[in-house]
Amino acid sequence: MVIDLNLAGRTAIVTGASLGIGAAAVKLLADHGATVAFCARGPEAVDELAGYSESVHGYVADMADADSTTEFLAAVAADIGDADILVNNVGASPSRNFLYMEDADWEHLFQLNMMSAVRCTRSVLPAMRAQKWGRIVMISTVGALYPSAALIDYAATKAAMISTAKALATKYGRDGVLVNSILPGLIHTAMWDRAAAELSEASGKSQEEIMANNSKGVPVGRYGTPEEVANAIVFLCSDAAAYINGQAISIDGGSSSHI
Repeated sequence: MVIDLNLAGRTAIVTGASLGIGAAAVKLLADHGATVAFCARGPEAVDELAGYSESVHGYVADMADADSTTEFLAAVAADIGDADILVNNVGASPSRNFLYMEDADWEHLFQLNMMSAVRCTRSVLPAMRAQKWGRIVMISTVGALYPSAALIDYAATKAAMISTAKALATKYGRDGVLVNSILPGLIHTAMWDRAAAELSEASGKSQEEIMANNSKGVPVGRYGTPEEVANAIVFLCSDAAAYINGQAISIDGGSSSHI
């Protein structure tokens, strides 16, 4: 028996896909036959990724803003129709001190990371339920399980995404709408490059040294790649994963030690 990962005829939305995991997901979904719409804040990033394939459609949107999100979703529906697949990927992970964070800092990150997922999910659910087929994937983080004080608001918003996904999976699984979360661990993205650059400036060590030291704690001995996370996304969005629902799957090279 061959595993069927064919997504031909499916339409997908990926939020926050200018680079990293989002961009890798857009490409791999398209490679497997889906028509994919994505958003990013910068026009240049949108144009670059939209050029990957004729089946990829890019839009400029600020997912922390409710009106911008609504406009993005309306444009996607008009251009490619109702979504069969939604990947709630957009998110930011600023490193900051809890005592110096104001209410506005918390509120903005909650709007971007969590409420964008709520708004997008709420928009696509009716059509998915009507056709008795849908896939929603929340891109969270292993930091939601092992929160860091330096990324306290990021971990809180991502933990909320996992909780929401589990609740939605329970409610809409009978409608053929499967909702799961993916929890990336140490994945080589711009976020880790930025963190290494900040630590390099503070410590005097090179970024290469810092990156190598970070990966020592990973059982497989290296950073993961955005493409490896995208592999899991495509699998969960396919018919091969038809009995996987309400799960929070760590993609972290074996770093998570919980049972």
